[in-house]
Formats: sequence, structure tokens, C-alpha cells
Amino acid sequence: MFKVAVIGASGLLGRAIAGELAQQRGWQIVSTAFRRADPHMTALDVRDAQAVDAFVAREKPDALVVAAAERRPDICENDPALARALNVDAVRTLASAANRHGAWVLSISTDYVFDGSRPPYRHDDPPAPINAYGRSKLDGERVLLETAQRGCVLRLPLLYGPIVDWRESAVTSLVPAIAASAPDAAGASGTMPATMDAWAIRYPTFTPDVAFVIRQMLECHVRGETVNGIVQWSGDEPMTKYDIARHLAGALRLDAQLAPQHMPTDATPRPHNCHLDASRLETLGIGRRTPFDEAIRQVLTMFPWSDEGHAAA
Repeated sequence: MFKVAVIGASGLLGRAIAGELAQQRGWQIVSTAFRRADPHMTALDVRDAQAVDAFVAREKPDALVVAAAERRPDICENDPALARALNVDAVRTLASAANRHGAWVLSISTDYVFDGSRPPYRHDDPPAPINAYGRSKLDGERVLLETAQRGCVLRLPLLYGPIVDWRESAVTSLVPAIAASAPDAAGASGTMPATMDAWAIRYPTFTPDVAFVIRQMLECHVRGETVNGIVQWSGDEPMTKYDIARHLAGALRLDAQLAPQHMPTDATPRPHNCHLDASRLETLGIGRRTPFDEAIRQVLTMFPWSDEGHAAA
């Protein structure tokens, strides 16, 4: 029986990973969460080294997939200690615990380890983060590769997928403003045009596709073809937030009033274009990409927008 521990399984990506791996016959999946642990998950604070050690010693997983992190750039900028605790120190703790039981560790990182000035970026290109989030994730990568006897970093860009709250993804978080800008059923105009960033180029990536990639990587490990070091995965459709908003408005069938903002306005600096080269995984025959329009329709079908501004019952 091959046993996988999914650390941070209640989040946007973690849910997709746990769901994908649960379909694999002959595998046992153990999921952890912190604030949103359900009865099928183990409550675990990855900042508690003793609790992490006890969990790994008790479960003895063959592999750990670490999806727990602080991924909000503004939070990382304002609370660097929290960012370091979750994105660096917790990775070290998990890698050390995995070493004691011979487990392989896959840790999730970000395209924000690059400055966005010279895309596309290969896995071995020199990183140069420009904000606290990127710096904390780069430090987490280094800690993982220095500590884990068998470890891999998977860099990912902007994620979206099945949600439990519109704010869970920077993609779906645009929906309330898009809806507010559109005329209502009576024909009254929206409250105001929705201004959307048209400067930063992103590559929105569907979490079920990432989960599929991770399952393929775990299958390689089972076959004795373990992937170590740094790998990258990404969607292949370049979009600004303005582009994403237009696609969302189309999927929602809203006549949204959208205005492009061609200069960066975020309080926290963000890179212009961090397109990730995924050729290392592609060479191994690993990968799947669902077209954005198809994927976002799936998301909106599962979590539809209602006039009240929340998921319809």
C-alpha cells in the first residue's frame, strides 16, 4: 500500500490534490488541514514541530505533498514572520520528519521567485524575487532541497479551480466586481465600471490539472523513477486580469463594464511576466492542460453566481 500525506488539504490546491489521489487504486491518502479540517482530515498546525514529528511518525507516509503555505503577497509583505513560519520553517520541519522515515517530499512553490523581466523561465534560471512572498518561497525551496534526502519543488503560477469562496483564487475573486459593473435584470446600469489590471501577464492554471500532474509524479516515484530537484508547471494561455475578467463575464453571460488599467497599481510589487517553462515535466510525459474557458465553466457550474453575490443554493 502506497501512502501519501497531503499537507494543507483544505485549501484551493490541496482539495484538488487529495481528490485526485483518492481515485488511485491501491493508494492510501492521509489529509491534514489547520483551520478547515473536516472529520476526514487530521488537524495539523505545520508551525508546531512536535505535532508534525508525531504525525509523520504515526502515519509513516511514503510521500508528503506540501500544499500548506501563506500565498497572499500582501499578507507576506505586512507579516514577514508569518510568511517565514509557513513558507520556510514549516518546510524544514516537514522535510526533516520525512527524512526520518525515508519519505519523498514534494513542496509547492511559485512563479514569483522570478522578477518577471525575461520570460519564459526555465527551472534552472537564476531566481530574483521582488516581493516578500517570492523571497519566502525561494527560501522555502532552498530549505527543502538542502534538508530533504529525497525532495522536489514544483513551481506553479496563478491558480484557479473549484472553490468554496469567491476569494479563494485571484481569478474568481474578480467575479463580484464584474457582476457589480453589469446592468441588473431590470436594465439598471451597474454601480461603476470595474477597473482591471492590464499590465501583469499571468498564466492561469487549473488546480485539477496540477493535481493530475502531481499524481503522475507520484506514479513515477512508485516506479522507482523519482523526480527530484526543481520542476515547473503552468497553463499556456497568457492573460492579464483584464483578459481574465472578460472571459469570466462571457462565462457568466454578463454585459460587464470593464476598464483596463495599463500601469501597475498594487501596493505590493508584482512581476510583469513570470511564464514558467514546463519542459522538464513534459519531457517525462507528464502534464495536462484544460482550456481556460472550459475550466472556468466547470468552476462556475459547481459554484454559480447569484444576484445576491454568493453561490446559489
